[in-house]
Amino acid sequence: MKNVVNLILIAGVLSAPLNVIATEYNDPKLDSHLTATFVQHQVEKNMSIGRAVKSIIGHYPNETTNVVSTALDLYPDKYKEIIHAAISEQPMLTEAIVTIAIEKGISSCSSIVETAINAEPSYIDFVVTAAANSTPEELTEIVRIAVITSPDSANYIVQSLAKEHPNKIVDIIQSAITAVPVVGEYVVEALLAIFPNDAEDVVTTAVRESGAQRENVKRIIETAHNFGLSDIDVEMFAIKGGATKEEVAQVLARNN
Repeated sequence: MKNVVNLILIAGVLSAPLNVIATEYNDPKLDSHLTATFVQHQVEKNMSIGRAVKSIIGHYPNETTNVVSTALDLYPDKYKEIIHAAISEQPMLTEAIVTIAIEKGISSCSSIVETAINAEPSYIDFVVTAAANSTPEELTEIVRIAVITSPDSANYIVQSLAKEHPNKIVDIIQSAITAVPVVGEYVVEALLAIFPNDAEDVVTTAVRESGAQRENVKRIIETAHNFGLSDIDVEMFAIKGGATKEEVAQVLARNN
């Protein structure tokens, strides 16, 4: 009889952690002090950290930031997997997830930005905004890696960052076009739409940075003209950036 009692007591002790986990799954909110134990328990169940994060967040969406923060503390070398899983499960919290990851200092800002964009490209403006707000000194590198990772989103990238950092328009243009020269015309179009009064800086900088690709220069001139700039302004801004009078004349003749 004594042995039976002992076995019952031992079984109760061993099952206690599992009862805690089961109780948590039935609760509407995950207690923050149990998060670390919870995450570790899920990983120990032969589940990758990415799958664990995705599973927990799926049950407790309101605890996303808490779970991400804890997971990054426990498994910093798995940050890509954690970020990707969290953003895939809760894309609306992309900005918060990126901010947490950057503030943890677990990796370079550019690596975190690239990971977040790959997880959910449609939220790229939230990614770059969060990154630039957390590390404004890395603005140009953020632009560079974002445009390289998703060149088709160059217009959203430069618009989002220029709105947040309007005094850095020239730096943003330089970084974007240097990274992917072919995006020059889209960068010009995007920035003229929100900063028409800065047309000179936008066009001049874009032409200058595209100097090695003359066809790109012509497309930038055409874009500026199509936006509504006068022939005189287009010629003045483009030539200031390094375009020739012949190039400007060719574009204007074709457009007028």
